[in-house]
Amino acid sequence: MSYEIVKKENSEITIQATVGKDEFEKAVKSAYNKNKGKFTVPGFRKGKVPQSIIEKQYGEGVFFEDAVNDLLQVHYEKALDALEITPVARPDIDVTEIGKGQDLVFTALVTVAPEFTLENYKGIEVEKINVDVTDEMLDTELEKTREMNARLISVTDRAVQDGDTVIMDYSGFLGEEQFEGGTAENQELVIGSGRFIPGFEEQLIGKALGSESEINVTFPEDYQAENLKGQSVVFKVKINEIKFKELPELDDEFAKDVSEFDTLAEYRESIKKELEESSKESAVAAQRDKVLEAVAGLLTVEIPEKMVDAEVDGMLREFDQQLRQQGLSLEQYVQFTGGNLDELKSNMREDALARVKTGLVIEKVMEQEAIEATDEDVEAELDKIAELQKRDKEEIRKLFAQDNFEYLKSNLKSRKTVDFLVDQAKLV
Repeated sequence: MSYEIVKKENSEITIQATVGKDEFEKAVKSAYNKNKGKFTVPGFRKGKVPQSIIEKQYGEGVFFEDAVNDLLQVHYEKALDALEITPVARPDIDVTEIGKGQDLVFTALVTVAPEFTLENYKGIEVEKINVDVTDEMLDTELEKTREMNARLISVTDRAVQDGDTVIMDYSGFLGEEQFEGGTAENQELVIGSGRFIPGFEEQLIGKALGSESEINVTFPEDYQAENLKGQSVVFKVKINEIKFKELPELDDEFAKDVSEFDTLAEYRESIKKELEESSKESAVAAQRDKVLEAVAGLLTVEIPEKMVDAEVDGMLREFDQQLRQQGLSLEQYVQFTGGNLDELKSNMREDALARVKTGLVIEKVMEQEAIEATDEDVEAELDKIAELQKRDKEEIRKLFAQDNFEYLKSNLKSRKTVDFLVDQAKLV
């Protein structure tokens, strides 16, 4: 076999691989042995039909596809190794020569990362991010805690008001027919939450406890159910309960109930310290992002579309996993939001391009500054992971040793590179 580069243009390399005829014939023979049981020819038992007879009846290329698939998988990887090429996306492969008693020749159009040099990244000016904890932030946190500790008090002497929680039965009608999904019993709804169709909640204001009424609304034109898009419907609603939210007083007793502190002043001070710590962490992360964004802005090289496509696919897989953890599928999400997969990919494209650029500059700075992950770095990281996960360090070591610590070292090198860029940046 032989491998060679036949064309190189920007970030696309065309390689040609030639597989000798003997190896090709051997692959065809293997394909025959795997598939001969599928062929029936009069005069022969199933699975016993000679290769030559099958090829005569079905064409000499009947086993070529399976043979080629097996060979491509092996020789594409060998060609990349031999030519020292690192692809960044799936290749476009084309078989150019094939036939009985001849070599198999195929070409692969491979996308690689663009070649570039990076300068002026040391001392790059970046806006300094400061996050100060304000009284408004403290008040917001306290209000969240009050909301969490609020009580719902039943109302019997007045009608529904904005902000109330109502417990209701309802049935939805399109014309004279009830429509699917439009009926519920003892459904809880906070008036003003915007959970229901526009106009529904507003019409409940002023309704009395135990009252039965008709609510007229129109479904949005982009509603997910085709039969209800833009349709005017009627909901027959009965108010079973009305409740209002009673917030606890913001005093020392409140502080004792929700914390380990005896006074509101002490509790407020503890929240301030927590906010300062979390704000500091957020500022550090935001500062790193700002520095990376600035360094990525130094790139003038054209980014291959296939690199962005591959990043979008990766982001889509990440999003799909996040949805599944919440009990949703990607298909359900698309349906609920009234969009489609192409729109979702398009919306991810700008972020995907930014991620590709960030990855490229990190790799380039890592290379130019010869940043490595030392044994001491690895040991320190193993200690940190073991402490965070409350697991034995040797157990963690065995886990990462499976790939000779390459995954761990790669992450450490990237992190050290970003640390280097942040240290070198001029914060203004």
